[in-house]
Amino acid sequence: MGDCMLQSKTLTVHEKNGVVYYTFPSFDAVPYVRHGFSTRLGGVSTGIYESMNLSYTRGDDAAAVRENFARFCDAIGVQSENAVVSAQEHHVAIYNVTAADRGRGVTRERGYTDIDGLITDEPNVPLITQYADCVPLLFVDPVRRVVGTSHAGWRGTAAQIGAVTVERMCKDYGCRREDILAGVAPSIGPCCFEVDAPVIEVFEKLAVYDDGCFTPVNDEKVKINLWEVNRRILVSAGVKPEHITVTDLCTKCHPDVFWSHRVTGGARGSLAACIAITE
Repeated sequence: MGDCMLQSKTLTVHEKNGVVYYTFPSFDAVPYVRHGFSTRLGGVSTGIYESMNLSYTRGDDAAAVRENFARFCDAIGVQSENAVVSAQEHHVAIYNVTAADRGRGVTRERGYTDIDGLITDEPNVPLITQYADCVPLLFVDPVRRVVGTSHAGWRGTAAQIGAVTVERMCKDYGCRREDILAGVAPSIGPCCFEVDAPVIEVFEKLAVYDDGCFTPVNDEKVKINLWEVNRRILVSAGVKPEHITVTDLCTKCHPDVFWSHRVTGGARGSLAACIAITE
């Protein structure tokens, strides 16, 4: 499947037992955090889901998905049966995860809907959000020992879910903005996120949005840089610019390594962002 060990200038690529995934160097430096962003590589799914599909809701065989979760989680050093999966609706609802939630979305029904972000200060509860072009945001407060992950599709980005997540970390767990580390994981890049007037108009209402956030395509369309918009939203929320790591890997440009909704027209599996506190 092409060059599976696609290199990045800002993220670190890893391979364990065939499972290829990416991490943020700033997060890797925090000893009690385990995290990773998956690729299509290292799973057992077949057909249009080949091979690492991390979603039960796309039509794939459930036993294969369960094995994929086990392999991905094992590669990054967490237990899949303890993981908690979001229920994404492109909104900004953030859920405070505890040990009582373990297994939701992996070994048992989620039991909730409309959850695009997960945060916790409890150990051994891996948080998982799912993707196939949308922007994954990950968070670590190394002082208060709090982690989070939020799903920023274009709607979530425009609704500033990154800032909402930072606010909730501060309000619910006593985090300080200046301590928080943030990461923007592989997703559709400024090269490929082409949109027309209805989406452009939504972004033009954002205070952080200006000429540095898009490139014109023609009179009707532009390519929006969701990475930069999310970075600016995080900075506006009080995260230090030097504490933010931004991917340089576009999912649409590398469909052999990542799932891309735009490339597959929806016939696809899902990627996952995972982050957890260890004991």
